[in-house]
Amino acid sequence: MTQTLERPSAANESRGNGARTGGLATRTRRRLAPYLLILPALFVLSLVLLWPIVQMGWMSLHEYGLRQLRGDEAAWVGFDHYASVLTDTRFWTIFRNTIVVCLAMVVLTMVLGTLVGILLNKLPKWASTVLGLGLMLAWATPVISAAIVYRWLFDTRYGLVNTILSGLPDWLTGSGWEEFNWFNEPATLFPILILTVVWQSFPFVAVSVLAGLKSIPTELYEAARMDGASAWKSFWNVTVPMLRPLFALLLILQVIWDFRIFTQLFVLADGVDNRDVALLPVYIYQLGFASTPPNYGMGSAIAVIMTVLVLAITAYYLRVMIRQGEVR
Repeated sequence: MTQTLERPSAANESRGNGARTGGLATRTRRRLAPYLLILPALFVLSLVLLWPIVQMGWMSLHEYGLRQLRGDEAAWVGFDHYASVLTDTRFWTIFRNTIVVCLAMVVLTMVLGTLVGILLNKLPKWASTVLGLGLMLAWATPVISAAIVYRWLFDTRYGLVNTILSGLPDWLTGSGWEEFNWFNEPATLFPILILTVVWQSFPFVAVSVLAGLKSIPTELYEAARMDGASAWKSFWNVTVPMLRPLFALLLILQVIWDFRIFTQLFVLADGVDNRDVALLPVYIYQLGFASTPPNYGMGSAIAVIMTVLVLAITAYYLRVMIRQGEVR
């Protein structure tokens, strides 16, 4: 028997092509839908965050002061501001102090926050809840309020610290604490600044570590105990690997936050007149706003350098995490 193969009609071919085209358009719309939904948010973020950064970079390349704010044309100076900053010995002194102070803040915050988080995890539920609420109250305290409290504690004439030190025997603490000024020298001001920042920062790390510890299966610790692991080995071989992405995120956040400390130092130093106790954010304010006349271009140049440095540190650490497979 001979079978006759009929060729599909042109109408059938047209319907098939239309169905394929319609399916392709539907898939394209589905792929583009998430990007279209976040487009308004990206526009707002670029307007709020990206535009000020672009403007800061533009100002760092121009001579920009009060006259330019009034409408005068800004003269192009290229990289002169950057050359002046990078050849200034005072900038490198302030840069060194900023790195040391920031490193001390980050290390103390991470260590203290981790220890307190482990303590909260081992306490009974009611005690952990009460202590956690107290820690979060300290973290939620306005920055300027915390700085004012510590300035009162170390006040020259009426501070509690000077009163206690003056009342102790001279053979234990020495003499001359009656009107000792803690805020004039970097050696005494920076430890108070570190104490102020760490006091307000470590509760966030502690509560975050507590949340991370709650997510670790208890079977892992039981297996480690059965193998004869000590508390330190259990922490190093179980807790740290399981919470490494969390520690990395907290570390990056602390570096970003502590590197741009301004309010606490401004309050403790009673302004920006004392040039010996400046860190980079205060140095930017001194050159950009407090100088006579204000030099917004020079301040912007230092701000750009500081921003690039923070972004470089963050990008490097994220790259290491991605290579280790900790960020997906």
